Amino acid sequence: MQHLFARLFSIVNDVIGLFYPRTCGGCDAHLLKHEQNVCLSCLNGLPKTYFWDYPTNPVEKLFWGKLNVSSACAFLHFVRESKVQNLLHRFKYKGKSGIGFELGKAFAHTLQDKNWFTDVDVIIPIPLHVSKEMRRGYNQSAYIADGMGEVFDVKVRNNAMQRILASESQTRKSRFARTENVNQVFGLTNIDSVKGKNVLLVDDVVTTGSTLEAAGNVILNAGARKLYIATIAIA
Repeated sequence: MQHLFARLFSIVNDVIGLFYPRTCGGCDAHLLKHEQNVCLSCLNGLPKTYFWDYPTNPVEKLFWGKLNVSSACAFLHFVRESKVQNLLHRFKYKGKSGIGFELGKAFAHTLQDKNWFTDVDVIIPIPLHVSKEMRRGYNQSAYIADGMGEVFDVKVRNNAMQRILASESQTRKSRFARTENVNQVFGLTNIDSVKGKNVLLVDDVVTTGSTLEAAGNVILNAGARKLYIATIAIA
């Protein structure tokens, strides 16, 4: 009986796929049954940073003298007009939230193989202001965090931190302006969610590190034991 239900479920999925084909968020190719959101060809061909093999990597250097980060890493290099930009654009602005979940899982598997973040107690995504999250429909960093949490088997606290002020877009700001723009915009909803814990802070893209620095300082000031940082890309 169980085999029959499994077969029927497979047939139904195949029929649905004829009318609503599942396609890759990176190349638009049809996904195979075992693939979700991003095909294996795209995942394997993305420009990985390999920062997990560096004794000290460029993400960690962004925070030197500013934030007491135990370790930090980015998965991919962000290059304009590239597949990475295409994936992140669809993920953030076209409703393709599953792309972030798959990238988070792929990143976590890589880090797990390299014994990174082995003592993390809780994962916290960088929050969006409620007004922006309502417009977009979701917080992209939360999907990345959920993917990483599934692989690491670590609890994700999507509501542990809030963005108090709706800061302006960072895209065309100078480094100084970016730092000023995010100052005093984050707060914790529950200090106990980080106090005495090893916290992994997750975001989609790091550029100057000012946003992560502001959020990280809030977490450390609340009594976190260690702070780790992970982003899908570095620009």
